[in-house]
Amino acid sequence: MDLPFDGAITRYLKTEAPKEVRRVIEEAGKDQILSKAYPYRDEIKRKDYEAQMDGLQLQMVRMHYDLKAKGKRLVVVFEGRDAAGKGGTIEVMRLNLNPRVAKIVALPKPTEREREQWYFQRYIDQLPAKGEIALYDRSWYNRAIVEPVFGFCTEDERAKFFRQLPEFERMITDEGIILVKLWLEVDRIEQLKRFLDREKDPLKQWKLSQIDIDGLSKWKEYSAAIAQTMAKSHFACAPWTVIMSDDKLRARIAAMQSVLLAVDYHGKDPKIIGTPDARICGGPALCGL
Repeated sequence: MDLPFDGAITRYLKTEAPKEVRRVIEEAGKDQILSKAYPYRDEIKRKDYEAQMDGLQLQMVRMHYDLKAKGKRLVVVFEGRDAAGKGGTIEVMRLNLNPRVAKIVALPKPTEREREQWYFQRYIDQLPAKGEIALYDRSWYNRAIVEPVFGFCTEDERAKFFRQLPEFERMITDEGIILVKLWLEVDRIEQLKRFLDREKDPLKQWKLSQIDIDGLSKWKEYSAAIAQTMAKSHFACAPWTVIMSDDKLRARIAAMQSVLLAVDYHGKDPKIIGTPDARICGGPALCGL
């Protein structure tokens, strides 16, 4: 089977990855958690996940109907490391929602005209109307993290972004829009393992991009950009919720809980929602960000 990008991910593992990263991946068991920093050694059992998720899905539908009935608006920003599970978490969150009401916003790279606009403009166009939910699969935070790592913006452009960001998000929340910001964090070893799995799976190869390949050797640059961004954007009106997603199923539960707890709605049941696991879900300090 031909591998995408001429097997660049496998080649990176064999020739460029740190020796410890390579050793752990080569010796890892199927369901083993690879990160030493992650508080669990094994993934959550599927039956336990499904039992908890059933109640959360019902709560999500109740929230959805209440938002629509009362004309509320919800924005959930999904950011995180490449391969941290953003797309899968979004799909699970929207599983039983009306796609006409709960839309996924996954913008491609800006067009030539969009590059001449105010940076936030194309994201503003996707904000929800009354009764709608917008789930941003990456967002305006591209300018803070991805773009500077790859030289897609200047330092002046990034500095302007950070100057405008507090007021931009304050205007969103002042407008009455509920803004939830989720950051999915994953260990470097787990990230590479997921890339390798995608490389070998013909049904998932489409998820890989040249940015993923080029970013393999930029872990430290990403980490620095992420830490700086968290320090500059963890606002009282729009705080970050950081979720350690080395176990995707546990991360999905924590993400669902975080969104449900952030919204007031008819039929909200705190007992069913539960409390996000503080060992994997919290503020930026959880992962040293």
